[in-house]
Amino acid sequence: MFYRVNGLDLHVEEQGQGDTALVFLHFYGGSTRTWSKMIDVLKEKHRCIAYDQRGWGGSDKSAASYTIEDLADDAHALIQELGLKRYVLVGHSMGGKAAQLLASRNPSGLEALILVAPSPPSPQNMPQELRNAMVHFYDNREGAETALSNLALLPLEEHIREMVLEDMQNSAPLARAAWPKTAMQEDISAEVKNINVPTLVLAGESDPVDRLESMTSELLPRIPHAELHVISQTGHLSPLEVPDRLCEKISEFLSE
Repeated sequence: MFYRVNGLDLHVEEQGQGDTALVFLHFYGGSTRTWSKMIDVLKEKHRCIAYDQRGWGGSDKSAASYTIEDLADDAHALIQELGLKRYVLVGHSMGGKAAQLLASRNPSGLEALILVAPSPPSPQNMPQELRNAMVHFYDNREGAETALSNLALLPLEEHIREMVLEDMQNSAPLARAAWPKTAMQEDISAEVKNINVPTLVLAGESDPVDRLESMTSELLPRIPHAELHVISQTGHLSPLEVPDRLCEKISEFLSE
């Protein structure tokens, strides 16, 4: 299904039922499908809403701007369009940074924040040459395969691997460029101090992108009420590498 928000058509998938909705924001290179294994479990007790962010998957690729503020604005506009009264934001990596910014505004109805291998609110420490290279990682299959080999620690099932490679390439050039060029360097540290809902941080023990030490030094001290759980033996794509273990932690957190 598509919803028109901020002048763009966003592709949205919805499953399950429940009083509180889980709203999923995917990583740089992902789509609604990134969350499919987790939603298969969580939909038994929760209304699950995943969408392709602007420039990715089946969503509109005509936007000229892809800042973290743009992504947070889209999420908020979609939530309002859907009429959600109670919801939890679940953000992965880039989607985690957008979720942090939206949560910092204390929007009506937000009950909790779940960050999966999130990008920190401070500028990401990455050499300029690597950021320049990232702009073209998803231009073709060869580049996407290189990127995937550096993201996942555990081997993915073949059909999941093909799905990820397809999602990485199914994106607007401006969206592919915006994250490494500017958005990952945006500083929202001052804003996230205003987050006032319980926050769960799920960090991969062997995440090569948003490393555990980054979580403990750059994210946890800045977000009030945040609790960290380390997911052992997993990389950056934990929603696809170890979905059951993430679902277990999320279910425990939500039941509290």
